[in-house]
Amino acid sequence: MTSTAVSALIDGARGGDPRQVARLISRIEDGGAQARESLQALAPYAGRAHVIGVTGAPGVGKSTTTSALITALRSHGHRVAVLAVDPSSPFSGGALLGDRIRMQAHSGDDGVFIRSMASRGHLGGLAAATPRVIRVLDACDFDIVIIETVGVGQSEVEIASTADTCLVLLAPGMGDGVQAAKAGILEIGDVFVVNKADRDGADATARELRHMIDLGSWAGWTPPVLKAVAAQGTGIDEVVDAISAHQAWLAESGQARQRRLRRIRDEIIALVIGAARERLDIRRQELEALSVDVLEGRTDPFEAAARLE
Repeated sequence: MTSTAVSALIDGARGGDPRQVARLISRIEDGGAQARESLQALAPYAGRAHVIGVTGAPGVGKSTTTSALITALRSHGHRVAVLAVDPSSPFSGGALLGDRIRMQAHSGDDGVFIRSMASRGHLGGLAAATPRVIRVLDACDFDIVIIETVGVGQSEVEIASTADTCLVLLAPGMGDGVQAAKAGILEIGDVFVVNKADRDGADATARELRHMIDLGSWAGWTPPVLKAVAAQGTGIDEVVDAISAHQAWLAESGQARQRRLRRIRDEIIALVIGAARERLDIRRQELEALSVDVLEGRTDPFEAAARLE
């Protein structure tokens, strides 16, 4: 694709054409020179969107909550993009759960863009290309980007370094506050939501969470614990208010800039590590020979690594 064609693609995507946005994301996901060219052209337009991470164990209602959040955010005039990161199919490598189907109610809304991404075996609940796709959606003038993760337990903590506001969902009967603390969830949440709050045990779950949070040490922002029934839309307005309050705190405290700097730093490091792995793949035979030398005692791992630098 020529630079002129890339410019036309970006103009179409920034003009609100969902097909052009989807094509642009596909170029980014494919990586290589075309991804670099596209990201360089998008750089002047990025840096304004508020990124919300929605995470929690499987079965807590992440997709239902995300759909309810879209409705509430659209009522406030926000343009909303959603990245639903699915487990990869072991056969095709593609997205398995198909969250776009669950959010079909928003398919006719020009102010909503929903994209499923396959994690492709990447640990941490996110796909490796997620930070770059966020950059695309940001540059396409979506002021809210929601990332819904696959729900893989303790490795969900990766969302904390990707989102501006991390929304952690729990449900009655799926683990109390102590279990949440053990899983490291208390460390990553900016807003906690006990979903399916019409079930028995919701009050106890919320109370236990608040107790665990009260025992912690928080620098300026204490995460609220809310209750909701996302399937009915109950409590979602309060969740949106809490997200807005956290966004305001981030701006006032300077943490918004710090979080975004951290996100960019992690993205750069990931690209450097990826390039190093590609170079190692090219030198696979040399790596294998050095591994044999280490195994048979002719050299040590430090010397072998030095030879590959």
